[in-house]
Amino acid sequence: MTFNWAHFTEAEPPLAREVEERFGLAAHHVLATLRPDGSPRTHGLEVRFLNGELWLGMMPRSAKALDLRRDPRFSLQANPGPGTEMEHGDVRVSGRAVEVTDPEARAGYTNEVNPPDPGAFHLFRTELTEVVRTSIEEEKYLVLRIWRPGEGVRTVRRT
Repeated sequence: MTFNWAHFTEAEPPLAREVEERFGLAAHHVLATLRPDGSPRTHGLEVRFLNGELWLGMMPRSAKALDLRRDPRFSLQANPGPGTEMEHGDVRVSGRAVEVTDPEARAGYTNEVNPPDPGAFHLFRTELTEVVRTSIEEEKYLVLRIWRPGEGVRTVRRT
């Protein structure tokens, strides 16, 4: 079974809300893909949470789109923000990106997002394999909340 954003939201509503809020703090985030030789590549990217999906929209024939067409594995990190304090913590989502070519699904996205050229962009929906929320508690613990499909949330505290 594949897990999209709606499945995650249903399974772990509080964590899903925190993740969406964290991504909402900035417009641009960091997407990691794999180059043809298997080495990692990072890209800037805007994301959208719409209709139960986490969407990745990209310019035509961009390196990130071509990478995902060849190998759909990705990791997405919320923009860390200015400075080094990470006052809002960190969020990472990993999984597989599935290109959406169905005209009706694309129209649903473009009606909400209004891209500059609705006919000329790549659109991917995500299938999740992991969501990680990292934060600091009591100014001494690094706390990771890790969700994987079928496992629920596991919490790790480090000093």
